[in-house]
Amino acid sequence: MMAAMTTEKMSRFSDLLSPGARELARHSPTSPRMQPAESQRTLIRLDSNENPLGPSPRAIDAMRSALANANLYPDDDCNELRAALAACYNVDAEQTLVTAGSTGLLSHLCQTLLSPGLNAVTSERSFVVYSHLVRATGAQLIETPMREDTFDPAALLNVINAKTRLVFLANPNNPTGTILSAAEVDNFLSRVPDHVIVVLDEAYYEYAAHFASLRGLEYSRSLDYVRQGASLVVLRTFSKAHGLAGLRVGYGFGPAELLASCAQMRNTYSVASIAEAAALAAMEDQDHVDRTMQLNAEQAPILIKGLSDLKYRVVPTWANFLYCDVHEDALEFAARLQREGVVIRPLRPWGAPRCVRVSIGTAEQNQFFLQAVARIRQ
Repeated sequence: MMAAMTTEKMSRFSDLLSPGARELARHSPTSPRMQPAESQRTLIRLDSNENPLGPSPRAIDAMRSALANANLYPDDDCNELRAALAACYNVDAEQTLVTAGSTGLLSHLCQTLLSPGLNAVTSERSFVVYSHLVRATGAQLIETPMREDTFDPAALLNVINAKTRLVFLANPNNPTGTILSAAEVDNFLSRVPDHVIVVLDEAYYEYAAHFASLRGLEYSRSLDYVRQGASLVVLRTFSKAHGLAGLRVGYGFGPAELLASCAQMRNTYSVASIAEAAALAAMEDQDHVDRTMQLNAEQAPILIKGLSDLKYRVVPTWANFLYCDVHEDALEFAARLQREGVVIRPLRPWGAPRCVRVSIGTAEQNQFFLQAVARIRQ
């Protein structure tokens, strides 16, 4: 009787799902999970593009100090951090919004601008969260083919129509690690219709800017567009270069009127006071960011060469991870590697069933990873 009742309730609750929630359930990707025995031992995690150096010591000290006031609610608008970001990047405070991770602002943009009958546009093999958030609103997500493992601006422009409200342009792209240059973005923006908001997702901005300085390429003029009042939003985060992924602090720059509407979509007190204190302190520790960039730039070619020597195809990166074609089922490959003590990201949910994404770790982590790959290589 109980089993039948439980099944009946589950069926009834499933029937109560909104169209957006039902669509989301059909398209949610699955990720490998640690087996119980594996969870008891130390694994090298190269699956989530985290900073292997951890947070800035200043950020850790700031968090400890902030704990004394943990009984108080945080500033709902993160005014101190918002002002610091606006001053740092020379934009108006009204053009700046702090959210619970950059995915928080992505969610608010979708809730503000999308509804059933409308659509958003992006590329295949891009940030999987775009799909989740768009479908949750009941809107359609249109994905265009890639060109040489990166966004094809012409293909994006070809599918924009009267129902399009958002275009997501991840630059660098996750998971391929590729970019569009500043000139390519300029040309794209000049051809986007006025009724469309472009979201320039620069979660890996610091890494790409550092590589660009080494490679002699102009990577981004995104904040110039914001200062000129363009119809776009630039997303960045403290999760990557600043090593604060566990605190969920993101931010964006864009039209003041649009960001004010997005702010109304936030959960109350969504950014903790401890997280804001850490982010403020992290902004002041450029040495920590510089060490992170140096490590990443030194280790990226080592990993690329090691994987290439093992006959895998690796895409040159502008971020802190590598996109690699392992020439076999990526889920099986990742499972074997996990048994060797390393966790990476298989990319079947991204539409790349033979590819994996590997975060760039410390020298020791990367050598362990390469040795493990050599052991499992078929």
